[in-house]
Amino acid sequence: MKHYLENNPWRIVENGFHREYNEITESLMSLGNGRMGQRGNFEEKFTGKTLQGNYVAGVYYPDKTRVGWWKNGYPEYFAKVLNAANWIGIDIDIEYESLDLNHCDVRDFHRELNMEEGYLERSFVAVLKSGKELRVNAKRFCSIVDDEAGAIRYAITPLNFDAKITITPYLDGAIRNRDANYDETFWDEVRKETAYGEAYIEMRTRKTGFHVATGMCVAIEQDGQRVDYQSQPIKYEKYVANRISLDCRQGQETAIFKYAVNLSSLNYDPDTIIQDAHKYIQRITRKGFDKMLFEQKQAWVDKWKTNDIVIDGDVEAQQGIRFNIFQLNQTYTGEDERLNIGPKGFTGEKYGGSTYWDTEAYCLPFYLATADQKVAKNLLVYRYKQLGKAIENAQKLGFTNGAALYPMVTMNGEECHNEWEITFEEIHRNGAIAYAIYDYVRYTGDEQYLVEYGLEVLLAISRFWSQRVNWSKEKQQYVMLGVTGPNEYENNVNNNWYTNYIAAWTLRYTLEAIDKVKDLNADRYIELVDRLQIRPDELTLAEQIIEKIHLPYDEDKAVFLQQEGFLDKDLMPVWDIPEGQRPINQNWSWDRILRSCFIKQADVLQGLYFFEDEFDTDTLRRNFDFYEPMTVHESSLSPCVHSIQASKLGMKEKAYEMYLRTARLDLDDYNNDTEDGCHITSMAGTWLAVVKGFGGMRVEKNQLVLNPYCPEHWQALSFKIRFRGAMLQVTTTQQDVTVANASATPITLLVHGQSVTVAGNSQQTIAAVAQSV
Repeated sequence: MKHYLENNPWRIVENGFHREYNEITESLMSLGNGRMGQRGNFEEKFTGKTLQGNYVAGVYYPDKTRVGWWKNGYPEYFAKVLNAANWIGIDIDIEYESLDLNHCDVRDFHRELNMEEGYLERSFVAVLKSGKELRVNAKRFCSIVDDEAGAIRYAITPLNFDAKITITPYLDGAIRNRDANYDETFWDEVRKETAYGEAYIEMRTRKTGFHVATGMCVAIEQDGQRVDYQSQPIKYEKYVANRISLDCRQGQETAIFKYAVNLSSLNYDPDTIIQDAHKYIQRITRKGFDKMLFEQKQAWVDKWKTNDIVIDGDVEAQQGIRFNIFQLNQTYTGEDERLNIGPKGFTGEKYGGSTYWDTEAYCLPFYLATADQKVAKNLLVYRYKQLGKAIENAQKLGFTNGAALYPMVTMNGEECHNEWEITFEEIHRNGAIAYAIYDYVRYTGDEQYLVEYGLEVLLAISRFWSQRVNWSKEKQQYVMLGVTGPNEYENNVNNNWYTNYIAAWTLRYTLEAIDKVKDLNADRYIELVDRLQIRPDELTLAEQIIEKIHLPYDEDKAVFLQQEGFLDKDLMPVWDIPEGQRPINQNWSWDRILRSCFIKQADVLQGLYFFEDEFDTDTLRRNFDFYEPMTVHESSLSPCVHSIQASKLGMKEKAYEMYLRTARLDLDDYNNDTEDGCHITSMAGTWLAVVKGFGGMRVEKNQLVLNPYCPEHWQALSFKIRFRGAMLQVTTTQQDVTVANASATPITLLVHGQSVTVAGNSQQTIAAVAQSV
C-alpha cells in the first residue's frame, strides 16, 4: 500500500511531487462528466512517467484479437474506448527553456482534486536550469452542465525575472493507446482549422467510423485585465495550435483561459460537426471561466444533496467513500441509454472501457437508490437493445431457439473478450443480467418493465441455460461442465456452485415473470408467445432443471463446494502465503495459481450475497468462515461482498476491514495497479458495503428494511437513499437511528424489525434498545 496522499474528507491532496507515483496520481485525479473524461495529466509538457488519457464516451475501436492459438468462436476483436485528442495541452517556453517538471527543480508542489465542487487544481514553483523561477497555478474541470466541454485557467508568474514567454495552447490528435494489440494508431485526420485564438481538429476512428471534433478557444489576462495578443497558427498532421508570445514581468500573473469541446458523431452530424464545435465554443466562452466554474460547483452541490455519505469519526473512511461516489457520478449520468459503465470509467485504458457484468451485479443498486429511476432503467434498456447480438453470440457457440449469451465484454452487444476461459466459460454473467431485472423490479416496483422488456431477456437467457446443462445418468441430475465461476483463479471446472445456482434461479424467475406478464397484460403475453414461439415443453424442461440441478455440497463440512473436486486441493489460509509473494497474480505462475485453493473474489459467497434470503444464518456463516480465509481479494470486486456478508453476520471488525479495503483500494493502491486507472465499477461496491452492509438496507415484500449500525470507532454514519418516491436520510449513532424524509411522500419501513412510518418532510428516531446487530 502507498500512503503519500493526505487524508481529507472532501479532497484528494498531494503535497510534494511524487514522481514515482505520478501515473497513480493521474488516475486518482481524473475528471469526467458522463460524456468525456480526462486523466489528471499536466497541461504543460512532461517527459517523465505519465499515461496520457482523454476519452469520449461511446467512441471505440475494434482492436484485432491477439492470441497464440485461434479457436472457433473467438471474437475477432477487443473493443477499446480510445485515447482521443489531447485538449488540455499548453506548452510554456521561456526564451530557450521549456517548462518540463521532469527537467527542473520543483518547489511547493500541490495537486488537489476537489470532490465537493468538481475541479482539479495544481500549483508549484519550477526552478529552471537557468535559475529562473516560475510559479504556476492551474485549475480545470469537465463541465457537468455543458457536458461536452472542459475549461482550464492556467496562470504563470515569473518570480525573479522579466522575459518574453511563449505560450502554445494546442490540440493533439496524434495519440495512441498504450494497450493497442498491434501498436496501431486508431485515428485518421479528417480536417483541421485555426483562427485567432481558436483551433479545431476533426478525427475519424478507423473501422468504426466515429467522428470526434475537438475545438479550443484561448483568452489571456495579465494582472486581471484582458490582453489582446497576436497568435501564430500552427498545423501539423493531426495537430493544431496557436503560438503566442507575451512580455511578462517579474511578479506579474499571466492567466491563460482555455475552453475546449469534444463532440462526437453519436450526437452530431459528421458533415457539420466542426461548425457545431465552433458554436459550442462560442457559447461557453461567452459564459466565461468564472461562470462555468460557478455552475459546476452548484451542480455538484445538487448531486451531493442526494447521494452523500457522512462518516463522523474516521477521516480515512470518509475520504474513501466520497472518492468512490465522486468517480461514479463523473462516469455515468444515465442521460443516454447507449452508454454504460466501463471498469475504469474515464480514468485509464485497461479493460478497454467496455461493459462487463460489473454493471448489473454492482453498479445498478447505487443508481437505483441515488438517482432518478430512469437512470437505472436505462442500464437495463441498454442490455435489452443488445438482445439480438446476445442471441448471435450464443449461435456462434452452437446454441439455438433464440438462446442468448450476453457478452463478458462489449461495446455494441457483440462479444469481444479474447481469453477462451472468459469468452466461452465465464457464463455466469448471463445470470447477472437476469438478476439485475429482478433487482430493478424489486426495488422500484415497476412490474411493467417485465411486460415491455424484461420477459424477452429472461426467456432468451433461460433458453441458454436449458441448453447449456446436460443430464448426468450417473448423478441423475442436471450438470454444467467446463465453466469458470466468478473466481477466475479456477478455469474449466465442472459444476461451479454459483453458476449452477444462478442458472436454476433464472429459470425459476422466468417462470414467475411469465405468470406476472399474463396477469398484467394478457394481450402482450399472447403476442410474445407467438413471436418468440414459447412452447409448453420448454417450460416443463425448465421446471425439471430447477428441481434436479446439481449443487455440489459437502456433508461433513456442511458447505457448498465452489466446484467439484475443490476439496482435493491443499486447503490453507491466505496468511500461509510466504511474505512478499502477494499479490499472487504478480508473483506466481498461472499453473501454480490454478492448482492452489486461493480465491480471487467471492464465488460461492457471491451467490449467498445475491440470494441470502434463501438460506439461514448458520449456512451463511459456515460458508463465510470456510471460504473467506482462502480469499486473496485480488479482484477489486471482492472486498465489498465480504464486507456486506460480514455485517450481516455481526462480524463488525471483518466488515470494517473489508470496507476500508474497498473504499481505499485505489487511494492506497492495494493491488499495485491503480496506475492503469481507477476501479470504477468496484466503487459501487464500496457504496454497497456502507448502505447494504453497515446500513443493512434490503427490500422485502415491497417494503424497505433497515438494520443499521455504526462501527465502534465511528460517532455517526449518515446516508441518503431514494425509495419509491421518498427521499430518505438515515443517520445511525451508537445510541439511535434517525430516518428523515425530505420528500412529501410518506413511507412505512422496518427498522431493526420495528415498523416505522415517516410522514413527508418529517423524521422518526428509534432508540438503541431496538437495535440488534
